[in-house]
Amino acid sequence: MIRVLVAEDQSAVRAGLVLILRSAPDIEVIGEAADGEQAVALARELRPDLVLMDIQMPRLDGVSATRTVVAEGLADVLVLTTFDLDEYVFGALRAGASGFLLKNTDARDLLTAVRTVARGEGLIAPAVTRRLIAEFGARPEKRPGTDPAVLEVLTRREREVLSCLGEGLSNADIAARLDMAEATVKTHVSRLLGKLELRSRVQAAVLAQELGI
Repeated sequence: MIRVLVAEDQSAVRAGLVLILRSAPDIEVIGEAADGEQAVALARELRPDLVLMDIQMPRLDGVSATRTVVAEGLADVLVLTTFDLDEYVFGALRAGASGFLLKNTDARDLLTAVRTVARGEGLIAPAVTRRLIAEFGARPEKRPGTDPAVLEVLTRREREVLSCLGEGLSNADIAARLDMAEATVKTHVSRLLGKLELRSRVQAAVLAQELGI
């Protein structure tokens, strides 16, 4: 079972999300939070596998709550919001979110996203992915602090996997492209995240875009 904590300040929306999640036989909703502070407190108490986190909430916003949950290793975070503005995307991803979906995502895609993030693969809504890549592609300079030298700790194969992550490929897609077993891809992803001191594969994808690899 995938144990999920739902953090959403609008009670009607929260109820709808819970209803969708409970329709799946492999997902269990173990708690509900109406604000960011409650989300953090319940994550500490219940230790869910995943927190479905709204961005705009009272007392503590979703980005700040995500940062705390991830920093303390409490759970993976899938951010769900009505906003697809870059500032929210970057804020959530840099806080360590494993995925980012818009609230107009249908029920089937929401369940797929929860399962995808729960098994360790990051996910960004396609519309957001396109904007993210376009944003980095349009920048004449790399972000301050993203020195290509950080990649020197990686093996050639790990760099290839990182490049694939930058394209938003899944483990299965990477395995097919690089002609390796999916389990081997997972090992490479885990190792490169550790070497680069990143919290999620989505952060690795952002780094790949920043460095243009």
